[in-house]
Amino acid sequence: MSTLMNTYARLPVAFSHGQGCRITDTAGKEYLDALSGIAVNTLGHAHPRLVAAIAGQAGRLLHVSNLFRVVEQEQLADRLTALSGLSEVFVCNSGCEANEAAIKLARFYGHKKGIESPAIIVMEKAFHGRTMATLSATGNRKTQAGFEPLVSGFVRVPYDDIAAIRAVAEHNHNVVAVMLEIIQGEGGIFLAGESYQRELRALCDEKGWMLICDEVQCGMARTGQWFGYQHAGILPDVVTLAKGLGSGVPIGACLAGGKAAGLFGPGNHGSTFGGNPLACTAALTTLDVIEQDQLMAKAERTGELIRQGLNEQLAGVTGVVQIRGKGLMIGIELDRSCGDLVKQGLEAGLIINVTADKVIRLLPALMFGEAEVRELVPKLAALVKKFLAT
Repeated sequence: MSTLMNTYARLPVAFSHGQGCRITDTAGKEYLDALSGIAVNTLGHAHPRLVAAIAGQAGRLLHVSNLFRVVEQEQLADRLTALSGLSEVFVCNSGCEANEAAIKLARFYGHKKGIESPAIIVMEKAFHGRTMATLSATGNRKTQAGFEPLVSGFVRVPYDDIAAIRAVAEHNHNVVAVMLEIIQGEGGIFLAGESYQRELRALCDEKGWMLICDEVQCGMARTGQWFGYQHAGILPDVVTLAKGLGSGVPIGACLAGGKAAGLFGPGNHGSTFGGNPLACTAALTTLDVIEQDQLMAKAERTGELIRQGLNEQLAGVTGVVQIRGKGLMIGIELDRSCGDLVKQGLEAGLIINVTADKVIRLLPALMFGEAEVRELVPKLAALVKKFLAT
């Protein structure tokens, strides 16, 4: 029996090594990886440039703490602000830490405006993390159960519903921010409409609220733009990143601009490990490879091919509700629980995921190409047809 705390319903497979979009288990079986560590392995497995950069940095310096300047952290902040249009960056270790920083920024902003109990509007089916504040912001009662009392100060509304937010604005004068996933990943690959995003940006400006975009899963070129909000042509006040930022090395970031810029000073927030030289080198290398290998455009094209292929092969199949997504963030919703498809996929040499009980989730590495699509689509379509026929 494992001495690990029993916090995961782990599949009975362990991996020994990977290359590109393929990964091999300890028994020598190879799999096509269409999940990339839940949108983490941006550059796939064992990318030679990333391996060399990490090894080189490890041989120079791993950690110095934020009591001192960290040159790699400064370089990463410069890159992220240039790409995002925001003006400053706090570097941390994970998505929930980035979202904690965003929540603290919003509350700090509210108190500076004289609001004693600042409130943040959050969405149904949202997922922002498992720390107490991010768990409270999350819109999944199953995830929250057993951890009460939750952190107060969150007002929940339906996703992609501007009227619901306007209704809150009419009677709740403590609201200081809206927190939005441009694409809900854990919630089932639901996309916020571009007109909704623009209306929300305008409403936040009208009310003096911050707009916080959680791009932990959909950011870092996965949708065909560096950030999901760029498709709608808006600019949030706060953006949170993690997952794909370091291609597997833990790192997160909270980007601030507009109403959120300049709020924090020394002592308001911090992290021991956040932004160490190793993690920042991994992130900088990830950005370099995305740009130089044009992986952002590739993600958009490959995602379209996957969705087109699945739509063709699953057309008219009873039980398929919808195929949706943007870039390499794809969901296939069925009319029934389909968690068993994950094990069936493993048996067929395919790594996929099921989220929200009924949605097959695909989050391939940005390296995923046409050859991988030609393997993935028929294999997954056959699994779905067989599953729905039983």
